[in-house]
Amino acid sequence: MLPGFGLTMGFTLLYLSLLVLIPLSMLFWKTSSMPISKIWSTVTDDRVLQAFKLTFGASFCAALFNVFFGGLVAWVLARYRFPGKRLIDGLVDLPFALPTAVAGICLVTVYSQNGWIGRIVEPHGLKIAFTPIGITVALIFIGLPFVVRTVQPVLEDMEAELEEAAASLGATRLQTFLRVLAPPLAPVMLTGFTLAFARALGEYGSVVFIAGNRPYKTEILPLLIITKLEEYNYAGATAIALVMLISSFALLLAINVLQAWSRKRQGTV
Repeated sequence: MLPGFGLTMGFTLLYLSLLVLIPLSMLFWKTSSMPISKIWSTVTDDRVLQAFKLTFGASFCAALFNVFFGGLVAWVLARYRFPGKRLIDGLVDLPFALPTAVAGICLVTVYSQNGWIGRIVEPHGLKIAFTPIGITVALIFIGLPFVVRTVQPVLEDMEAELEEAAASLGATRLQTFLRVLAPPLAPVMLTGFTLAFARALGEYGSVVFIAGNRPYKTEILPLLIITKLEEYNYAGATAIALVMLISSFALLLAINVLQAWSRKRQGTV
């Protein structure tokens, strides 16, 4: 065992306890003071269920979209040289640095009825702002960097000669992708999906501007929790937050198990 393990492990556990474990345990403790019947009635309310459906559905769609197009962006940045590459590479990180409220205002400016894109598509029956579509667009915006920055280093480390060797042996482009590129990329793409999905679940600032925040229509879970707090309904807010936490943790755990299985399977092939 390397020297200093005990000290560093102690600092790690202390850090995680103060910033993660203790705050989360307080959420469980606060909710445990409520009767089970009240918790159930709170989280099964029609308004809450609709918010759950919208939040998880839009987050899943946005993460899935980012896996495909984020993978393409990572491929272009890793495999090609072209003028303006450094600029595009820097723009990918813009959602990281941009305040979420600023991002929301920018999205509304572009996709609202009088926006640059909204005024073009709305006359054709496609309304983006203040609809679930607008929420998904906002979540795509904030989740794209997670996929690109996860996939790009792996693509850069993969030797292009492997693809050339496969092509020289008569493999088609589809066969090269499925047999040469897909196996090492599958776990990292799943990781990118997980990060984008988890980030989208808790997003508030950029979504609240473009959502319209209509109950049963465009109200997301983080906004519903804020609404409960503003109504001094702390028990209702913590109940919703707890169910959201458990659901997110279960989903992330399942994805991590799938990643471990995928890596193990690749190691035995």
